[in-house]
Amino acid sequence: MKHPLTLPDLALPPGKRVYFASDFHLGAPDAASSLARERRIVRWLDEVAKDAAAIYLLGDLFDFWFEYKHAIPRGFSRLQGKLAELTDAGLPITIFTGNHDMWMFGYFTQEMGIPVLRHEVSQRIGNQFFHIGHGDGLGPKDYSYKALKRVFTSSLAQWLFARLHPNFGIGIANKWSRRSRMQSGKDDTKYFGDEEWLLQYCRELETLVHHDYYVFGHRHLPLDVAVGPGSRYINLGEWVNYCSYGVYDGNELALRHFEQ
Repeated sequence: MKHPLTLPDLALPPGKRVYFASDFHLGAPDAASSLARERRIVRWLDEVAKDAAAIYLLGDLFDFWFEYKHAIPRGFSRLQGKLAELTDAGLPITIFTGNHDMWMFGYFTQEMGIPVLRHEVSQRIGNQFFHIGHGDGLGPKDYSYKALKRVFTSSLAQWLFARLHPNFGIGIANKWSRRSRMQSGKDDTKYFGDEEWLLQYCRELETLVHHDYYVFGHRHLPLDVAVGPGSRYINLGEWVNYCSYGVYDGNELALRHFEQ
């Protein structure tokens, strides 16, 4: 295991907080429920922006996303407009790619000034050290997905997919995405204890460098688990069922649920 990339420190002014959310899966399972969820996410962003020093969105914001040279998937205009509004107002927002939206390229950075990160990173926020990422492909096992991810992230696969007309390519990808979620959905409600792959990853990394918090999405189950002395693994859950997110006030990172 390699030492992770480290971002510059983020100062946390008094009274300010840092917010983390993941796995919105906009577009699933249907247009009506996705739109209702998108509106709730926008209300959440309005609420947390009141005292946010920064917002981290940890991947799978969309159930599928691919940026063609001159086209992006239809919809999600409310979320994009709100992100643009917040960044224009000076609020730092960072996006991590997930396994459902790994084909983000330059759109969010060019249009909204939002950095898009493809790998997990470490960063000191306030006076505590965080390790942050989406979480897909980390830890032991899951070999079939890791092999598939290498294919999907290859420049050749991206070039070939970009040759498909968006009507055809996005249609195929949406069907694949729904099938993948249905196959793994039952496991999302189970907690596997010490067998959790991301927990094993956290504990292995902790032997190399201490982190106060390991923050991931991907797992779809809100979790707060001890990694070791003074170290915790927080999984942010998802917004289809839980509307869960993390908030760090300079002393503690806690899971919350948005009910509005």
